[in-house]
Amino acid sequence: MTLYVSDLDGTLLNADGQLSSTCRAGLTRLLDQGLHFTVASARHVSSIRQILGDLPLRLPVISANGAYISDMRTARHELVHAMAPDLAQALFALIRRHGLMPFVSTHGAQGDRLFYQSVHNEGQQAFVDERMSKHDPRLRHSPRMHQELIDPAVTFIVVEREAPLAALQADIDALFIQELETHLAEDIYRPGWPWLTVHDKRATKDQAIRTLAQRYGLHEREIVVFGDHVNDIKMLRAAHRGIAVANAIDAVKQLAHQVIGPHHDDSVWRFIERDWQGPKAG
Repeated sequence: MTLYVSDLDGTLLNADGQLSSTCRAGLTRLLDQGLHFTVASARHVSSIRQILGDLPLRLPVISANGAYISDMRTARHELVHAMAPDLAQALFALIRRHGLMPFVSTHGAQGDRLFYQSVHNEGQQAFVDERMSKHDPRLRHSPRMHQELIDPAVTFIVVEREAPLAALQADIDALFIQELETHLAEDIYRPGWPWLTVHDKRATKDQAIRTLAQRYGLHEREIVVFGDHVNDIKMLRAAHRGIAVANAIDAVKQLAHQVIGPHHDDSVWRFIERDWQGPKAG
């Protein structure tokens, strides 16, 4: 009677950002036996689908840190939490006053789009290059970013050095604390170029898990979550059991009910196999 929800990068995925063949086979077997499992990630559902592929998830996935609840096979969104256009315009203006340029994902009549206006450092270039290499259908170059904010904005991402991002985060939190959620975290695949992500206040993993559980009749089940970074903190606090991987940041480990092995050892799948099958064996 447990619902398991795992973060992806740094938690379920290995050091290459992939699901290992052992983990894939193990989760597939447990899912076929009736395991209730899904993922909650900062990634967009299109990226999640590329990574998880044929994993037979019966539940929707939580993407963009809780901004979307989506069917992985079709990429159709069951729920979208986006910013109102006037709020997005105000946020964009603040970012530009700091001398920074964001990537912005939007959701509108033409679907999901990911816009960039210009690239100013190697971290931003890596962001664009990776999405081009993966043929991300959302990616668009726009010479006038502010004109793209007619559609509701889902996520702002700013890639820079830590100090300017911390200053920007402080201003956003001071001005929009009731309206926006911010996360400043190191890019585990490119150290030295952290990301500041900004979402609507309703877009958090814990709120999305609660909504998913209600919609799918799982609200009375125990909820067990797995995470490693700052965007996982709220869901660890809200879960019946919050599990940190060994490579998690200290703030996550301190909140966790248990710390397991590192992500590159398939520790999440190994924990679920023991935990879910344990009572059955008894």
